[in-house]
Amino acid sequence: MKMINMKKSKAQNRFSLFFSFLFILPFTYSPLLAGDKNILKISTNPEVIYQTIDGFGASDAWSAQFLGKNWPVEKRTKAADLLFSKEFDASGKPRGIGLSIWRFNLAAGTTEQGDSSLIGNPWRRGDCFLNRDGSYNWTKQEGQRWFLEAAKARGVEKFLAFSNSPPVYYTKNGKGFAPKGEIHLNLKPGFMDDYSKYLVDVIDHFNREGIFFDYVSPVNEPQWNWDNGGQEGTPALNEEIYNLVRYLSHDLSSRGLKTKIVIGEAGSIGHACMTMDIMGLKSDGRDNQSQFFFSKDSPFYIADFPNVEKTISAHSYQSVWPVDKQMEYRMMLNSKIKQANPYLGYWMSEYCILEKNDEIGGGGGRDLTMKTALYVARIIHNDLTLANAKSWQWWTAISAVDFKDGLLYLVNSPKGDIGKPGGVVENLQNNGELKESKLLWVLGNYSRFIRPGMVRVKCELSGNQSPEDGRLLISAYKDPKNGGLLYVITNLSENNLIVDFCQEGKAQTYTTDEARDMGFSLQKMNKVDIPHRSVVTVLF
Repeated sequence: MKMINMKKSKAQNRFSLFFSFLFILPFTYSPLLAGDKNILKISTNPEVIYQTIDGFGASDAWSAQFLGKNWPVEKRTKAADLLFSKEFDASGKPRGIGLSIWRFNLAAGTTEQGDSSLIGNPWRRGDCFLNRDGSYNWTKQEGQRWFLEAAKARGVEKFLAFSNSPPVYYTKNGKGFAPKGEIHLNLKPGFMDDYSKYLVDVIDHFNREGIFFDYVSPVNEPQWNWDNGGQEGTPALNEEIYNLVRYLSHDLSSRGLKTKIVIGEAGSIGHACMTMDIMGLKSDGRDNQSQFFFSKDSPFYIADFPNVEKTISAHSYQSVWPVDKQMEYRMMLNSKIKQANPYLGYWMSEYCILEKNDEIGGGGGRDLTMKTALYVARIIHNDLTLANAKSWQWWTAISAVDFKDGLLYLVNSPKGDIGKPGGVVENLQNNGELKESKLLWVLGNYSRFIRPGMVRVKCELSGNQSPEDGRLLISAYKDPKNGGLLYVITNLSENNLIVDFCQEGKAQTYTTDEARDMGFSLQKMNKVDIPHRSVVTVLF
């Protein structure tokens, strides 16, 4: 969960420093750029298969609680269509980006506490289904439930419930954030089984209501201390997560629920795969999660527990700049995960712009243009092709702040004025205008077409073609059901290019650039236009 301007903690600064000293791995990168006459010839071997894709997603935190409850139905319907729809308009353009995973935030009950929650921003608080007396009020989280139903109605394949903090009735300090300086799970002694039962009660209730949660993620970014009241959150030691997984595994399986437990949600990819003390920094029991949980040599091995997904998840923060390091870190991540367990999958389960960089400056200041969209497109490509991510999930689908953290933005005037939530834009809790970002559609170039169960396959330049500087990125995917192929191509350069797939026939293309949002066209397969500063999905 993102703290916006307060997010970068001492732990993150320390870990960024840790990353900067990592050894240089051997690396060969062959960017795809202009050969003779600017025509690039691509060869594909669909028999060479890499990872299976689990899906592309985003979360409902935190704006969905107001948009889904208070805004006029036609505006929230438009937002749902943009995020979830798999339909096409009369011109062949997608109506939405067809997310296949929707992350539902199980909040801790700080909304009910109001100002006494000590979370000053009401947009960062959240309802809790659990009451103090142990009963449940299933009318809570009304706005989020509206989007959950809207996602189901539009065919979203998978749902994930995630928690930032145990319910406030179960925490040591009675708050949705941790005591100052604490690194342990903010849970009263002896309440581990209560917390597990609460999570399973919620999952069981929604299952009976017709919404099945495929996944539950009980702890988020446990490496950060979450002790400043900026939002709900709790740290946790790996051993505490292990104990919680034991309870959850038992409770889910005993009730016959098929929901899978996904763990990690590490605050950085380094915490997912390396120990802090490798560079002389003291390990505090919250690092190297892939080894801790999934190595068969570990006493905390969980892969054989019922209902545990054999996947480690992490967030791409603090590891994307500069670009050569972005690529190096992801190869390292893939290597370390496979060392821990060759059958272990990887999810990139949360990202938005935080890190300062020379391309877009940093997270501050929303940007609806291709500038930020292309910056993120490169991260998606590298996470999928170098880290072999099985899933890629953006942080928050809907934002109301002046920050690069949303796919859609809530604004308080048609001109697009935007400010800090609450205060001067308090009216946004009830109505306003909806703004689309180019990032929405660039993510859609992946999410709309690469569906769960598809596999990434080998594709590369054929022949001796001159590279430029890694400014054209191509990945290929196959549908095992019918053998169909698709490609996602990102052109970061200022040159218009042509791609030859060395086949006859027609290809469907969907182009996102400054002028188009996944605009549709039919093109010859041996002469596909890839405009400058664009992302293009090509379907055979």
